[in-house]
Amino acid sequence: MPKIPFHELPNHGRLWVFPLSRSLTVAERATVLGEVDGFLAEWAAHGMPLESGCELRDDRFLLIGVDEDAEAPSGCSIDALVNRLRGLGQELGVSFIDHASVWYRAPDGVRTTSRPDFKALAAQGVVTKETHVFDTSLTRIAELRAGALERPASATWHGRAFFRERQAT
Repeated sequence: MPKIPFHELPNHGRLWVFPLSRSLTVAERATVLGEVDGFLAEWAAHGMPLESGCELRDDRFLLIGVDEDAEAPSGCSIDALVNRLRGLGQELGVSFIDHASVWYRAPDGVRTTSRPDFKALAAQGVVTKETHVFDTSLTRIAELRAGALERPASATWHGRAFFRERQAT
């Protein structure tokens, strides 16, 4: 039983957050989920199937989890996943691999920008410590379920990195 519903994965499971460079269309969403489901159904480490699942949030974040107690992913299996997503991204003209940008919730939806541009937005007051940002560095399903994917900037590394001057006053 390699592919399982994401909500059935245990809290201690390993998590990867793949942020998308843009929102997906309805057709692209179906393509991505179909391709990823197919990959996960065959995903294995050292010949052993990985009990894994996926979820797409806000059409911007592909979440992939693995129950490491059932079988731990290997470096080669993780590389295979990343390579498949890189290839799928090239086919669709979207990136799944960029962790250098900042994702935040604007009034009109999830946006992404470079770190220097986010810093400029912070200096202008366009984004604040209360602006919800997305932490794509999560590694455990428990963190996701605890709400750590989307939080106010003040509660994340974004607050320390982009609002340092304002926090000191």
